[in-house]
Amino acid sequence: MRLTKIYTRTGDKGNTRLANGEEVSKDSSRVAAYGDVDELNSVIGLVLTEKPHEKLESALSSIQHTLFDLGGELASDGMIEGLVTDQHVLSLEQHIDEMNMELPPLEEFILPGGTKSASMLHLARTVCRRAERSIITLNQSETVAPKIIEYINRLSDLLFVMARFENQRSGNQEVYWKNPRKQV
Repeated sequence: MRLTKIYTRTGDKGNTRLANGEEVSKDSSRVAAYGDVDELNSVIGLVLTEKPHEKLESALSSIQHTLFDLGGELASDGMIEGLVTDQHVLSLEQHIDEMNMELPPLEEFILPGGTKSASMLHLARTVCRRAERSIITLNQSETVAPKIIEYINRLSDLLFVMARFENQRSGNQEVYWKNPRKQV
């Protein structure tokens, strides 16, 4: 698809077109879901400007392409299906397992922070969780492929592990939550 005209004026009245041509309100749950996925993709792009560890850079680049496909599938309302597969979910799980082997066991809750790239990965994780909530909301009224839900759920886990990995490789200590009950 080649876009020769960027503005359509459809949005001037608060509407947009889905990939299948259907005109919907910009506040529809479908538009919210793929909009949150687009925002997540942008935050991952921001992480990549910080030149994270090469393991992360390669994985995040691939994830950006999958998120673009995932957003396209959401925007198509059934016209495009099956772009997110078991293999995509398995790939995320493999990255999680591989990086987790290099990390100390997590015994406390940690707060977002550390290096700039680790902090951005935590931001990406929270945007991912919001995208997941939007997708779940959409799924309550319209059909969403189960693989999309699995992928986005697993991705937030990976982004958390990536943030820990970035902090460890840079020598930054994780910031542990101070449980008020333990301080008494």
